Amino acid sequence: MTRDVRVVVRYRKAVTYGVHALLAALRTAAVECEVRLGATPEETAAHVAEPGADRVLVLWSFYSPDAEAMAAELATIRRLGGEGGHVLHIAGGVHATAEPQQVIDAGWDLAGIGEGESTIIALVEALREDRELSTVPGLAIKDHDGVALRTRPAPQLPLDAFPSFPYDKGRFGPIEITRGCRYTCRFCQTPFMFGGQFRHRSVAGVREHVRAMAEHGLRDVRFITPTSLSYGSAGPDPDLDAVEELLVGVKEELPPHGRVFFGSFPSEVRPEHVTPEAMKLLKRYVANDNLIIGAQSGSDAILAASGRGHGVQPVRDAVRIAAEQGFRPNVDFIFGMPGETEQDQADSIRLAADLADLGARIHTHTFMPLPGTPWRDAEPAFIPLTTMRELDRLAQRGDAYGHWRKQAEHSQRLAETAKAYPRRTQRRRTV
Repeated sequence: MTRDVRVVVRYRKAVTYGVHALLAALRTAAVECEVRLGATPEETAAHVAEPGADRVLVLWSFYSPDAEAMAAELATIRRLGGEGGHVLHIAGGVHATAEPQQVIDAGWDLAGIGEGESTIIALVEALREDRELSTVPGLAIKDHDGVALRTRPAPQLPLDAFPSFPYDKGRFGPIEITRGCRYTCRFCQTPFMFGGQFRHRSVAGVREHVRAMAEHGLRDVRFITPTSLSYGSAGPDPDLDAVEELLVGVKEELPPHGRVFFGSFPSEVRPEHVTPEAMKLLKRYVANDNLIIGAQSGSDAILAASGRGHGVQPVRDAVRIAAEQGFRPNVDFIFGMPGETEQDQADSIRLAADLADLGARIHTHTFMPLPGTPWRDAEPAFIPLTTMRELDRLAQRGDAYGHWRKQAEHSQRLAETAKAYPRRTQRRRTV
């Protein structure tokens, strides 16, 4: 007997991109299910409690700094929406992928591990057909002892297999053009969840997205990618012909007043990719007057230790070139990276001030030991009062912005989680 399945999404602004990809996968695979979006815990609980479905699957996605707050919401929704064997709560995303046992211990029934499109399709179909969840790839399932048992890995499919968002349902967002990253920075979750190689969406696939957006009256197009100028390339060097083919294709699908944003939020540009040729190319096609450039540190030693793949001088060159070509650089810095000394921090402050003099704005961050990264168990470096004062001074001048103080609080909580779930004692069992 086929069961009726309702999929309830805890729909939050912070994770709409990932949620839209899952909903698009369900639409593409023509999986029969009812979908409800809960914009608040109360609305989510009401969708869970509503009668009419044999099984209710509640989707959660969140980043590591939000894990504690989401666990509190989960408890609220369970209380308001009622319990029962027909309701399953699953957490997915980078945190659940890296810390499935912690997610299970925090109250979720399941954790989604890795890319979610294939998993959500198989999971809803298994619930409809009343099959064992151990047959679903990409899950962590709690056994009778509370241990998170893993099913077989979910496949990593070409990006063209599924759209970035369910545009046939009128939901849109940035178009994911690249997944995975060959630059395995030790502080970043992206390459360790999605793989250490680039997978690019085809130009034809991107054009299809833009065409649908234009038909719905949208005129602004943005992209999701770990490194914008790597589009079309498999290696470290940009393929500017591929980038131009992409941008030309997007412009051709847009109305005359349409705008393309590339290299600005929610994507960035690596400093060594900023050349006069690349900037002149972007100036011909893009509407953004700013670029996000990842510097991360003003210390060559820290850049080498973190695996960034570039030194300080390319950052200086990138900011100068971008400014000369009419872009305002927004430059990311991370303070408190493992092994960072006061001298390293002073070098970063000095570089940040120099870049500000060239016209850049500094986006300040505090290092967080993110789950799933090589530095997950690393001790954050101490940020002394002198460094804090210099960061505040840059902000007061209008040369810096960011939530580095809040991230420092997140860093402490993540360090505590890492100690509570040491890698060497985690049990990695499969079903």
